Amino acid sequence: MSKRVVVGMSGGVDSSVAAYLLKEQGYEVIGVTMKHFDDDDEDFTQREGGCCSLSSVEDARRVADKLGIPFYVLNFKDSFKEKVIDNFVEEYIEGRTPNPCIQCNKHIKFDEFLKRAKEIGADYVATGHYAKIIKNEDGRYLLIKADDDTKDQTYALYNFTQEQLSQTLMPCGDYTKVKIREIAKEIGLAVHNKKDSEEICFIPDNNHGKYISKVRPREVKEGNFVDKNGNILGKHKGIVYYTIGQRKGLGIALGKPVYVTSINPKTNEVVLGPEEDIFKKELISKENNFIPFDKLEKVITVQAKVRYSARPAEATLIPLADGRVKVSFKERQRAITKGQSVVFYDGNIVVGGGIIEEIL
Repeated sequence: MSKRVVVGMSGGVDSSVAAYLLKEQGYEVIGVTMKHFDDDDEDFTQREGGCCSLSSVEDARRVADKLGIPFYVLNFKDSFKEKVIDNFVEEYIEGRTPNPCIQCNKHIKFDEFLKRAKEIGADYVATGHYAKIIKNEDGRYLLIKADDDTKDQTYALYNFTQEQLSQTLMPCGDYTKVKIREIAKEIGLAVHNKKDSEEICFIPDNNHGKYISKVRPREVKEGNFVDKNGNILGKHKGIVYYTIGQRKGLGIALGKPVYVTSINPKTNEVVLGPEEDIFKKELISKENNFIPFDKLEKVITVQAKVRYSARPAEATLIPLADGRVKVSFKERQRAITKGQSVVFYDGNIVVGGGIIEEIL
């Protein structure tokens, strides 16, 4: 009897080809789109493209029809709002810069979605992520970088548990993006040339500051730009509009390039300074998750990256008594940011990661 796999279909080329590849491998494939909004939600109905738009649901439905697989839309609206949107807004108000995709992967795609899939008798869930899952000689599951390094998405997937890894398939990890598009074209999928979604799915115009100001207007207030000595340089429109390392869009001219070097939610101040001030070597991470082992019990050396687009750099991990981890880089890193994740690698193997809590 064929193993049953529920594929999370976003309407994009990657998840569409993932469904095709799994069907070709002999799985009983069911397509599901995770719906995060109501049909009358303006942000949902008016958005073109993106993994959560109305048009993308229809794209996924058409792909499922083309592949001859069952297709359903499941509502995750309440949990998505609580775990992803509310967390995103709160983090910005607290002066941090969150990564909503990491929260979505942790709480929705590989937790609630997996639970719902098992309720309908699925053996696995699958997505179009560019990453690979293998089982080592010790019987432990590992998360591995995708073959296409330019599309690798393991940075956003470090929260996997062993149980989740054992029940997840990611067939796109063995292919380049170019090849995935070729396969989609060869089998006649209209989404073969669909543009990749890069925006935050619940923010239509990609203006997070404007969005937060709309949903929490009383908590977004003007304040002062200051230098590191506390001297007032000008006015900002609310700390939610800024992030560490930002230079453009500050709305202030000081006759020389300045960057956001820190954000203080208690005083409602944004600190500006020269670029050299945004380079740091050490941080503390919280909510750490490790994949090759359950807990960090000794000092180890890894390659680590402090944002999705950063290059992995040599770092030492030092376990702290409360489950947090001190990360000490060999070379200074640009724009380490509270709320972002730091992810650890051993070559192509994902060691784990955590949320940046403190910059030292």
